[in-house]
Amino acid sequence: ISTMRLVQFDGGDGRVRVGVELKNGGDVLDITATDPSIPSTVLEVLQGGEQVLEKVKSAVESGDNVVERKSLTLKAPVCGCEKIICIGMNYVDHCTEQNMPVPKEPVVFSKFASAITDPGADIIKFPVVEKLDFEVELAIVIGKEAFQVKAEDAMDYVFGFTVAHDVSARDWQLERNGGQWLVGKTFDTFAPIGPAIVSSDELGDPHHLGIRCRLNGETVQDSNTDQLVFKTGEIIQWLTQFFTLRPGDLIFTGTPPGVGCFRNPPLWLKDGDVVDVEIDNIGTITNTVRDYKKE
Repeated sequence: ISTMRLVQFDGGDGRVRVGVELKNGGDVLDITATDPSIPSTVLEVLQGGEQVLEKVKSAVESGDNVVERKSLTLKAPVCGCEKIICIGMNYVDHCTEQNMPVPKEPVVFSKFASAITDPGADIIKFPVVEKLDFEVELAIVIGKEAFQVKAEDAMDYVFGFTVAHDVSARDWQLERNGGQWLVGKTFDTFAPIGPAIVSSDELGDPHHLGIRCRLNGETVQDSNTDQLVFKTGEIIQWLTQFFTLRPGDLIFTGTPPGVGCFRNPPLWLKDGDVVDVEIDNIGTITNTVRDYKKE
């Protein structure tokens, strides 16, 4: 896989398509304008495997059809994927803040893909939610079908990484729904991702990256992915014992300390709050919290 930053964007004409970002925050190559045989969604590009990625590479090398950053809107870099799998309690320092032991096995839960929203879109606070919380996470993006994969081979199945915000309604996650986490994790808009999917080779070591979250400009989470309990290889080995991972599937790898629910007093998101989640060498996504308003 060639070195790249895959994005989905609207060039101002309402048509969402695949592009390659020249650098973090930079202009975007409209690769489907260069080669119309390239699919218009990142999911289809990943599903197309090496054959389609070669076309993407050629389109990038041509350097044609540059769209200026100011004239485009970035969308979620992948959507419509089969699954979003999440790993809980996966930062050593996050376990420490809860006075919890470090897990011996990955703690696995999920979000629906319908929770995905764009890097600049609003996070909706629904009337049934009182305890809305933030969680910055590194997300793995699967590049090819994986089942029964060994940890040492896992990176062969990873296309790249993106930034994810695992927005969480703590009342529904921890106090309601019989203690099952799913509902509190998977309201619409509870999975902003972006700005780009950075291919593994461009990113380098994914387990040595600064990761942080800011709330209205104040840093509330600040750690490093070297604190991950289970790294990419171990996570993929663990998950593929049970089910097949498919291109475009997302694995949210857990959040570092500083989340609102473990603060004293707790810190809950409210209407108008602006949340930045950021990982070094990938980028930042910024979402504003808005109370739900019936259309």
